[in-house]
Amino acid sequence: MERENFGSRFGVLVALAGSAVGLGNLWRFPYLVGSYGGAAFIFVYIFFVFILCLPILFSEVIVGRRSHSNAYGAFKKLAPGTKWKWLGAVSVFTPIIVVSYYSVIGGWSLEYLFKACTFSFTDTSTQSQLGEMFDNFITSVWAPLFGHTLFLFLTGLVIVAGVKSGIEKFGKIMMPVLFILVVFIAIRSMTLPGAFDGLIYLFKPDFSKIDASVCSAALGQAFFSLSLGVGTMLTYASYIRKDENIAASSTYTAVSDFIFALIASCAILPAVFAFGLNPQEGPGLVFKTLPFIFSHMPLGGIVAILFFLALIVAAITSSISLYEVGVAYLVEEKHMSRKSASLVVFLIAWIMGVFCSLSFGPLSDVKILGQTIFNFFDKLSANFLMPVGGLLIVIFVGWQMKKADVIDEFTNGGSIRANNRISGFVYFMIRYICPLVVLAVFLSNLFF
Repeated sequence: MERENFGSRFGVLVALAGSAVGLGNLWRFPYLVGSYGGAAFIFVYIFFVFILCLPILFSEVIVGRRSHSNAYGAFKKLAPGTKWKWLGAVSVFTPIIVVSYYSVIGGWSLEYLFKACTFSFTDTSTQSQLGEMFDNFITSVWAPLFGHTLFLFLTGLVIVAGVKSGIEKFGKIMMPVLFILVVFIAIRSMTLPGAFDGLIYLFKPDFSKIDASVCSAALGQAFFSLSLGVGTMLTYASYIRKDENIAASSTYTAVSDFIFALIASCAILPAVFAFGLNPQEGPGLVFKTLPFIFSHMPLGGIVAILFFLALIVAAITSSISLYEVGVAYLVEEKHMSRKSASLVVFLIAWIMGVFCSLSFGPLSDVKILGQTIFNFFDKLSANFLMPVGGLLIVIFVGWQMKKADVIDEFTNGGSIRANNRISGFVYFMIRYICPLVVLAVFLSNLFF
């Protein structure tokens, strides 16, 4: 059976951007900016994305397109008879871990879209009451499980449709919609009285706030947001035709991901400052603080609906890429049909997600290395598996693959002049700088 590819250049761009743009931008990035010093965090984040993570993204894309195989098959094909296939195995397993708890948050987003549509955030609600509403919801049993199941099911529907008819078509429609929604919300937020203080917080850096914890958080967010080290970009790249400019596509992905994260912050933090609230709310910022803001904002009911709709669309675009890694492996290595493979991934992620969801309620006393099940999965993937995966992928490209093959893939056989001019620098970064920096930050995060 002939392997599917993306059908157009625009399809490639929206698929890669869709993988990167997700909860990491709308949920995670704004609360990290709020918690780690505003503009100072953003400056460190920019450095890591474009100096360190972009070459890692190049590496994943090079491996994916060179092999035209799934995350496991790529290493088996490019380094036959070696132990590198185990990196492929980890690259298949990690995104299933991520999507299992990611879908729990996606389920929360579905619940809050329903609450927004039924105008549950009233102007008589206090911030503590809305916070209690969220806590009561996530500690219950059946409602979060229903949301988790529905979110995974919606993701699976897109995956079953295939690469062109499912992933590419969904991205072409929903990515522009997502961008328009978030821009509209940002404009509304920035025009609130008192919102200017939030913009100062976002764009006027205090470099004295930069320390090891800020650097660690910024690097972790860069990996999380760009979907590095989990096989998603590698898998998507395996569907890219040989005539596509992978350097341009990868750079576009990083740029669009950053711009979207910045717009999302402009949609959230100016409103937080306008209402005199604490930007350091943490992970509860979206589900506890924003409903209070929406309930007291003119036309806030409509803005709430649009925001949580955007949050769901962003979450699904990323969960599709995580889901696809396991499906591609089962289809190509185990020769399963796409429907059967999708069902297997659904069941594995659903079962793991059930435990993650219940860890806020009935299983809250169950600890793994001192962490709840949800937090353990989150930290295992974001703080360990993703950085290690990114580290090993640049080592593989820089030290295992032949330099001529890497340059050939990066430049499309020498036919792209702009890529030719930077290929030496990119290869130097991949081979020497990226491994050292990722290892240093990873070790400092692990031991300090």
